[in-house]
Amino acid sequence: MHEEASTEKAAALIRSCWEETGRSEGLTLHSDNGGPMKGATMMVMLQWLGIAPSFSRPRVSDDNPFSESLFRTLKYRPSFPDKPFSSLEEARSWVVSFVGWYNSLHRHSAIRFVTPDDRHLGREAQLLARRHHVYQRARHRHPER
Repeated sequence: MHEEASTEKAAALIRSCWEETGRSEGLTLHSDNGGPMKGATMMVMLQWLGIAPSFSRPRVSDDNPFSESLFRTLKYRPSFPDKPFSSLEEARSWVVSFVGWYNSLHRHSAIRFVTPDDRHLGREAQLLARRHHVYQRARHRHPER
């Protein structure tokens, strides 16, 4: 989080994420049509990393339902402040806490009620198999339900 948006900062973030995952094959970055995302620095970085750019259609606010869903979840969290942050550090701290919760604790309905970390780290299949086993046992014990 920065006080201003820039194509250099956006490109640095994408490169940092790419380095952390070590994967670019088949990746697409979908974004709005803002200057930082369409700037030359960002486009060169995406090309260098082998990431395909994708942009929302002009004046179509819901072209990226995943981002829109994330922002809705963020805005409706009970901990979302009702007053502006008093400092950049306070805003960063709140966002770090939210992202930790969103990725590690929040079970997402669109991915079968596992967390993004569960899916990204390959724990999803084991969790779903264990859940299925619990359901089958419950069904066997109480077939009338």
